[in-house]
Amino acid sequence: MKEDKWIDLNKYSDLVEKNNQIDPVYYTRYEVKRGLRNNDGTGVLVGLTQIGDVHGYIVDEKERVPVEGRLRYRGIELKDLVAGMQSEKRFGFEETVYLLLFGQLPNKGELESFKKLLGEKRTLPPGFTEDMILTAPSANIMNKLARSVLASYSYDKNPEDNSIENVLRQSIELIARFPTFVAYGYQAAQHYHENKTLYIHAPDPELSTAENILRLIRPDASYTDLEAELLDLSLVLHAEHGGGNNSAFSIHVVSSSDTDTYSTVAAAVGSLKGTKHGGAALKVRQMMDNIKQNVKEWEDEEEVAAYIEQILRKEAFDQKGLIYGMGHAVYTLSDPRAVLLKGKAKDLAKEKGYIRELELYDKVERLTPSIFRRVKNSDKVISANVDFYSGFVYHMLDIPVDLFTPIFAVARIPGWTSHRIEEIINGRRILRPAYKHIRKDAMTYVPIKDRK
Repeated sequence: MKEDKWIDLNKYSDLVEKNNQIDPVYYTRYEVKRGLRNNDGTGVLVGLTQIGDVHGYIVDEKERVPVEGRLRYRGIELKDLVAGMQSEKRFGFEETVYLLLFGQLPNKGELESFKKLLGEKRTLPPGFTEDMILTAPSANIMNKLARSVLASYSYDKNPEDNSIENVLRQSIELIARFPTFVAYGYQAAQHYHENKTLYIHAPDPELSTAENILRLIRPDASYTDLEAELLDLSLVLHAEHGGGNNSAFSIHVVSSSDTDTYSTVAAAVGSLKGTKHGGAALKVRQMMDNIKQNVKEWEDEEEVAAYIEQILRKEAFDQKGLIYGMGHAVYTLSDPRAVLLKGKAKDLAKEKGYIRELELYDKVERLTPSIFRRVKNSDKVISANVDFYSGFVYHMLDIPVDLFTPIFAVARIPGWTSHRIEEIINGRRILRPAYKHIRKDAMTYVPIKDRK
């Protein structure tokens, strides 16, 4: 079939780029908050929330002072939430979902009832798998996930009702079904794009979210207790991160227009797909693979440090000058999620023989801050963020890289839906920031017969 090339895209791409360039001087002149950031790097205050509290610095006499990172879910310290579930040797993600949605911890009976409800909702509606997932499978699981979310509208008898009761029902159903959407989307991609055997396991309503993910993505549906425990911890750590992160802000923006739940959540999925957001763990994994290939002696700190410097000087890896997984928009001295994940990851590293690789991660984490300050001539305080270790954890769990970001979405959907409910209750106005028009030269309309 001959390609219908009606336009020279190379020529017109240059034209489009030329006609959309804005001189950076205007951003300074009009004090534009690029990236919705103030000049000191803090975020522009655009809303209020009671769901997640991200704390990484204090402001003293208009200067940011680094402090140890802290993350609270509904006012509860994340480290205390994790310590509670670990001390009682139980999965914590379902409890975290309840906390985020309802604003308080469940008692034993409430938690059991809620887990049963999630279990009942994990199975997809009749015909959904065949018609919406196996038909036109996407090589990128995040695109398939967004499509599955949008397709859910057609299976909902009351999709447009934005009452809290109805949105809560829709939220719980999406939270329960996200692992199934992701796993089946992955299996379809493996079968139709990689010519692999198609495995479609039914979700088990008696199992936790973490257990079901491992069951659904593996051909033999098997996993160890430690594997499920570590994945559960990762889900808990990624469940919520305040209203200012890109995908949660997308939820607030789209919800403010009074559209339906499925359109709103699909927008957040699209946001999370980006490499500057949910795709960061994949970039860390690629970078560490590159370091392992180019550093001969992993135990030699001088050789590791020299290669880190090459990356920062744009001489190695992807020539972007970034050590992925190091640094954060809010956290300074530490990211509490990274601290908790690294601690638990040691157990699995010992079990699976990854201690040497974990020690390499530790070296990169320790050495990067001082090299960054010297090479970049910067006084910015940086530390490892959760993405630095999450990709390593997924690798130890034998989770394919194509599933790194989709599993992040499975974890974050309770945070997203909680923010949607908060926006519906409190927002009351459509979010509409200003963009100033700066073109000074007027363009005169020319009749088509006179155009060159």
